[in-house]
Amino acid sequence: MTSHGAKATARTSSEARAVARTQTLIKGENGIGTVRRTTLPGGLRVVTETLPSVRSATFGIWAHVGSRDETPALNGATHYLEHLLFKGTHRRSALDISAALDAVGGEMNAFTAKEYTCYYARVLDTDLPLAIDVVCDMLTGSLIREEDVDVERGAILEEIAMTEDDPGDCVHDLFAHTMFGDNALGRPVLGTVDTVNALTADRIRRFYKRHYDPTHLVVACAGNVDHHKVVRQVRAAFDKAGALKDPQARPIAPRGGRRALRTAGRVELIGRKTEQAHVVLGMPGLARTDERRWALGVLNTALGGGMSSRLFQEVREKRGLAYSVYSYTSGFADCGLFGVYAGCRPSQVHDVLKICRDELDQVAEHGLSDDEIDRAIGQLRGSTVLGLEDTGALMNRIGKSELCWGEQMSVDDMLARMAAVTPDEVREVARDILGRRPSLSVIGPLKDKQAARLHEAVA
Repeated sequence: MTSHGAKATARTSSEARAVARTQTLIKGENGIGTVRRTTLPGGLRVVTETLPSVRSATFGIWAHVGSRDETPALNGATHYLEHLLFKGTHRRSALDISAALDAVGGEMNAFTAKEYTCYYARVLDTDLPLAIDVVCDMLTGSLIREEDVDVERGAILEEIAMTEDDPGDCVHDLFAHTMFGDNALGRPVLGTVDTVNALTADRIRRFYKRHYDPTHLVVACAGNVDHHKVVRQVRAAFDKAGALKDPQARPIAPRGGRRALRTAGRVELIGRKTEQAHVVLGMPGLARTDERRWALGVLNTALGGGMSSRLFQEVREKRGLAYSVYSYTSGFADCGLFGVYAGCRPSQVHDVLKICRDELDQVAEHGLSDDEIDRAIGQLRGSTVLGLEDTGALMNRIGKSELCWGEQMSVDDMLARMAAVTPDEVREVARDILGRRPSLSVIGPLKDKQAARLHEAVA
């Protein structure tokens, strides 16, 4: 039997262990660019980056849930839930939520991806406490009422229809299906008309409770902010909602695992009466944790990342076969994609595909020149810095880094890593990625003979 004194000692010891833990992850000069992390009892992480020279702040909450966490029957639930968290809480109506930020000239929005969801607000630094209270209230106190589910269903179906009307956007969903098949990564983030119509308030509510536990969340805030004040305000908001229930809970680890893609050489075509044919030619890429991602970033930039890139020069500048042509990479926790997109007249689709395939094969076999690699590194470094010139971009960087990698890298370290990429590293990753047999996705008004020839591009 345990004595009363032993019980008290055990309780005191437990409470002592359940204190907030704060770390300085990146130490900036004179406090500028300093990144700190506090892990609260209950497993909630709060990460901030201080930038005293601005008068704004962006506050966001990242949830460790995306469309890849859905079963086939739940496809679209993550995105549906993103909409519903704006529809009202125990403390605020939907109008109260939007009016609170409008009244101070703030911006509020959210986005859903395949592996995470983010809700954020950008405000004047003096209005940050309001933004924290509203966004935290949305994440912890959403009602998810039957009537709101019914109303928002119509808005989501319209969003799906809007996407379907944009084949330049829709073809990327098709490419994901071509590469991943009918599994979570291959299904659209928005869901389908059938799955959205089948979702009920009860199923979405259970999904919400399962995935919006504090251990699955990362709070990120950047701008003219004080880390300790942000932590106190976030903790007060979550305590008010009774969300930090288990003081011994720990944050979940970043995603891991390994996923195999479908067999190469697949072709998927959706016939549609459009003015252009929209194509994506691609192959498996790299997981976001793969150290070769830096070399792949340089390769992608040189191949199709700007006006001086090979694809832009060969397809648009020299031949005028397309207005938009580019390459891109998508990195997930355990796999990735590399793709080349082009939009062109249907009569030109085979010429465009042949040029793109020839360029991929040539770079795979012979690599890029040193000049191309140096130019790509310079472009990548510059665009990285320019892309981080506002507090929203900074919030995205630290929030995603914490959620997906569990660590932070300073901008200087990122730039140094890009500069350290060698021509041999780029050529090696080019052989590995571009040397694989590609797959192809096409949306457009192709005739039977044109469609039959599409397999030539992946032969």
